[in-house]
Amino acid sequence: MEYTVQKLGQLAGISTRTLRYYDEIGILKPKRLSSSGYRIYGQAEVDRLQQILFYRELGLHLDKIKEIMTSPSFDPVVALRQHREQLLDKRRQLDLLIGNVDKTIASAEGGSLMSDQEKFEGFKQTMIDDNEKKYGKEIRKKYGDDAIDRSNVKLQGMTPERYQEVTRLENEVKVTLAEALKQGDPAGELAQQAADLHKQWLMFYWSDYSKEAHAGLAQMYVEDERFKAYYDAEQPGSAEFLRDAILIYTGISQQ
Repeated sequence: MEYTVQKLGQLAGISTRTLRYYDEIGILKPKRLSSSGYRIYGQAEVDRLQQILFYRELGLHLDKIKEIMTSPSFDPVVALRQHREQLLDKRRQLDLLIGNVDKTIASAEGGSLMSDQEKFEGFKQTMIDDNEKKYGKEIRKKYGDDAIDRSNVKLQGMTPERYQEVTRLENEVKVTLAEALKQGDPAGELAQQAADLHKQWLMFYWSDYSKEAHAGLAQMYVEDERFKAYYDAEQPGSAEFLRDAILIYTGISQQ
């Protein structure tokens, strides 16, 4: 079956403008153009669009989706199997949060009491699962399974007070980093304060601190596009600036 751009947009629940944009950037070309110059899509394009939307649902940027799907090694069946595993992971996370909400409702209605620890279990497990999915392979290779497992255990056992504090610290790092970036000096007082706050934040997860590990992590923030995107989301250049500030803070020269 073939579809015009309007019909395919209706089928997929996306705008014709989006489909035209996908054509412009080369991620989804139509099968052919009609005699009147209209885009016509066939079954292969429908399947490709489905995979694009799967990746979008998982939070990938279009540039990354294009890189994956235009790779010579791209295998649609393998991609679908990976989609399925990632969706199952997301379902497990949602089940944890739903269970947490159910317990909270029961407690509020006078049923079984819910400990403060239980109130945060779903959120902490979701954080662990998200980190494993996004960065697990890289950080386990860099720091070893034992160190990451200890970090996950430390997070899972975190009290509500410490959980709130680490969340506050994470936000403070971002705010301080943004202000320091405006000054433009990674050796400046604000930048060094951001580096120190970052160390404090790390110690909620790490059992031991070393300057070398801190500097290595900062370098990973620049080299790994996912980490870089996280820090550069508000202001481009933030990841590199934080890296430079941490290298100065730790006294470790850039390799």
